[in-house]
Amino acid sequence: MASSPREKEIIHLDMDAFYASVEVLDNPSLKGKPVIVGGGMKRGVVSAASYEARKFGVHSSIPMAKARRLCSHGVFLPVRMERYKEVSDRVFGIFRRYTPLVEPVSLDEAFLDVTASVRLFGPPEEIARKIRAEVRAETGLTVSAGFASSKFVAKIASDMNKPDGLTVVPRGKEQEFLGPLQVGRLWGVGEATRSALAEMGVQTIGDLAGVPEEAVVRKLGKHGAHLHRLAHGIDDREVEPEREIKSMGREETFDEDLLEILALRRELLDIATRTAARLRSHRLKGRTVTLKVKYSDFRLVTREVTFPHGIDDGGEIFRQALTLLEKTEAGKKPVRLLGIYLSNFGGEPGRDEGSGQISLFGHRPQPGFPAPRAPGVRDSARTAKLNEAVDRIRGKYGEKGARPGTLAEED
Repeated sequence: MASSPREKEIIHLDMDAFYASVEVLDNPSLKGKPVIVGGGMKRGVVSAASYEARKFGVHSSIPMAKARRLCSHGVFLPVRMERYKEVSDRVFGIFRRYTPLVEPVSLDEAFLDVTASVRLFGPPEEIARKIRAEVRAETGLTVSAGFASSKFVAKIASDMNKPDGLTVVPRGKEQEFLGPLQVGRLWGVGEATRSALAEMGVQTIGDLAGVPEEAVVRKLGKHGAHLHRLAHGIDDREVEPEREIKSMGREETFDEDLLEILALRRELLDIATRTAARLRSHRLKGRTVTLKVKYSDFRLVTREVTFPHGIDDGGEIFRQALTLLEKTEAGKKPVRLLGIYLSNFGGEPGRDEGSGQISLFGHRPQPGFPAPRAPGVRDSARTAKLNEAVDRIRGKYGEKGARPGTLAEED
């Protein structure tokens, strides 16, 4: 006789005001102030608002101009997506300590299936507490969590006690938890659906659960059947781990086109350093290095090189990218974009696959850059320890906490 499937234990984790919180983390003087992150004032929209800004009615997706009217004394900052991705990588690394079944929803939000993790780490609510504590200790940020038997209920739960909250919905109590909430909290209920349900006398999720399914289907079609199931706390969807990563990298579009080769090398070093940090956060080493160059006329070229071993060291990536840069017209034609991507991740993640790695700035001497080690002098274990230390510092103090000296001189 086949055993019945094990009941699911789902945690939904949602970082609190993520972009704004990262800005406060990097600039503690902003603590307690209404911080608003978004695009330009003319056509931009709000990407994130601190809880201090939300008191004035500012929230994501509203026009920045409106946010300025609502909160004229707010601190308005541009989006720094590379920095947010860097912090997100560290946070998701913590999530994956407890289960490989992590489904990213965005940079700051994920579902975790911890059904098989309880034997190792304890009850799901204890796992959620451990994750929240580790995120705070290792990044300085807070994350709210919801635990339930399904993705939908866990998602609703995580939003109930923000910021820095944990809400547990015991199995069998889903309808009791959902009943008082407005029907608009259901996924897929927009203004038109809300109006149609109001015509049936439905205002809350509990109201919808009390209406016969057939009546809801007559009113809303197949979508009504789905909403009726959600209203009863029924959501059979599995947590779907992220697809296999095919490539990883960084690119930078410059405010002004760059022509000077030294400036291009500096940008390349910065991109290589950040690319390497992200690779290590995912425990990946790439065998193929691809350089992406877009000229001022928008013509795009790529150059790549493949090795028998994988690399995740910024110096090694920088050295290879410089060699590839020499095979382009950079320095002769203005450049508007540079990018570096690593791919071909075969082999055991995080394993030194037989190649010693060169020093952090290994390449032939260039003005403003440290000289490489002598040929053949490689110490992969030492480099790995250095990178581990750098990653810890950057995780605590931001990407400028530990940087190549050449880049630090630019600040």
